[in-house]
Amino acid sequence: MGDRREWLALYLKGVAMGSADAVPGVSGGTIALIVGIYERLIAAVTAVDADRIRRVLAGVRPRNLADARAAFREVDGAFLLVLGTGIGTAVVTVLSGVNYLLETRPVATYGFFFGLIAASAAVLLGDVDLDTPRRKAAAVGGFALAFLASGVASNALGSPLPLVFVAGAVAVSAMVLPGVSGSLLLVVLGQYEYMSGVVSRFVDGVAALAVGDGGGVIVETLPPVAAFLLGGLGGLFTIAHAVRYALARARAATLAFLVSLIVGALRAPLVETTGILAESGESWRAAAPRFALAALVGAATVLVLDRYSAAIEY
Repeated sequence: MGDRREWLALYLKGVAMGSADAVPGVSGGTIALIVGIYERLIAAVTAVDADRIRRVLAGVRPRNLADARAAFREVDGAFLLVLGTGIGTAVVTVLSGVNYLLETRPVATYGFFFGLIAASAAVLLGDVDLDTPRRKAAAVGGFALAFLASGVASNALGSPLPLVFVAGAVAVSAMVLPGVSGSLLLVVLGQYEYMSGVVSRFVDGVAALAVGDGGGVIVETLPPVAAFLLGGLGGLFTIAHAVRYALARARAATLAFLVSLIVGALRAPLVETTGILAESGESWRAAAPRFALAALVGAATVLVLDRYSAAIEY
């Protein structure tokens, strides 16, 4: 990939994936399928292991440089680096925008998320087969887990760093799975609004630092950002491997669990919206039209994406 246009194209594909990953209900893995890099992404991610990471890091010593370069090529490091830069750029940008919308148009924003999630579940339900007790049990487990957790985690647990670390691991590992939204799992864990706000403040702090201000904001937001990123790295190379293994060994049951997880997560936007309305004093009857309209827009977005993607394959 020596051609600059190819590098730029890969970066833009990363931007598309990151934009999807930052929004609950839209899967970056599905975007990877659409733009034709999914198989290469999975091959690169699964090639990363502790030994190769050690060899790359050992490249700081001149005598290990050749071996470090070889290990970097073995994991398709240039591909991951450029793609990851694009994903990171988009995630930061989109989350900053979403944070603004959650502050100014929370009901419509959660309505949009509801439509995204509902349409994603509808698209994937056609791939689910519940013809055995094992698959039915997996489906019930996935639904119950998401339904019970949705909207409860943030109120019960807050956002301590260990939970942020786990949220990062779960969300980032989902990025490589078509149809499964990492941001949706953040909503289920009650961390989506918190992390979008943290990322937005962190970026503002970095920008302010250029003019000699913002240091306090960076100090405040760096711990959760670092915990999330470290969790994401851990999840990408552990949980993602485990889920891929489960899909290979018990595809139907695992898929039933994942899709039912999405269905159960439909409760999350409703719980969040109910809390917002309770604080503002507005009734559901008054808010329902704009919630529903935004949900329709969200559903249409997913259906358009699905139209341009081939059948989702795992």
